[in-house]
Amino acid sequence: MNLPKEVVICEVGPRDGLQNEDKVIPVDEKVQLINKLSDSGYQVIEVGSFVSPKAVPQMASTDEVFSKIQIKQGVEYRAFVANLKGVERAIECGCKKVKLNVSASKKHNLANLNMTPSESVSKFKDCVDLALSNGLEISGSISMPFGSPWEHKIPINDVKDIVKAYLNVGIKEVSLSDASGMAVPLQVYYMCTEFIKEFPQVKWILHFHNTRGVGNANILAGMQAGVTWFDTSFGGLGGCPFVPGAEGNVVSEDVIHMLHEMGVETAIDLDKVISIAERVSLIVGHSLPSYILKAGKSSNLIR
Repeated sequence: MNLPKEVVICEVGPRDGLQNEDKVIPVDEKVQLINKLSDSGYQVIEVGSFVSPKAVPQMASTDEVFSKIQIKQGVEYRAFVANLKGVERAIECGCKKVKLNVSASKKHNLANLNMTPSESVSKFKDCVDLALSNGLEISGSISMPFGSPWEHKIPINDVKDIVKAYLNVGIKEVSLSDASGMAVPLQVYYMCTEFIKEFPQVKWILHFHNTRGVGNANILAGMQAGVTWFDTSFGGLGGCPFVPGAEGNVVSEDVIHMLHEMGVETAIDLDKVISIAERVSLIVGHSLPSYILKAGKSSNLIR
């Protein structure tokens, strides 16, 4: 198998995980979780999102969270933004990296914004200019590039058009986000192989949901294609409110355990990550879809 020696795991639980919970988590709890994550060896943490508090009340405190977390040297603390106002809020609270998003589903995008995905990206230029002029890094993500509930199959050329639109506004880091949980390994392998070849200037990140139980297999396929950056969520928290039956993100501790057992380095302390997931379960008040929390590490079985 053609596996990399090391990969970067981006922890998205504080944003993509907690925003799907009915319970609004107190600021101090979020701050403690994020500080523990940075102490665990994560190089990238998605702290929250700067979006409408009415639309996503769970993320209303992101500004305050950013002002209170302990910034660790060498760790990227990023946030999701939807528009120019989000970038302005990021600047005001000291956030140094923001991420934009567009849906690969034309039907979805047209219904929500009355624009094609590429047209939506073209509107991001003001966001990019404001971010860069204030010293912020900026990236983009594409939701549902592997399939959507509206079209089912997404033509690969439609996804390429969005990548080109991102490049046209100056964004060279792109995340492929399987929010619908429809991706399968062979599809992931071929799409990533083709994209890496066609867009060598892009840094690719893969973001999978485990809706149909193939999230870890999709990560393996992505690695074999040459991708080395992946989003995961503590305990597997997350989901997508717009997709029926969508489950959470791939589980951080499950993915890290799999990688370490295969000899792929992450620079992350798995025991600390397990402890964080246990804490998250108590905070949200329910069990989590984590195999490692249930079964423990394989090494625990060795007598």
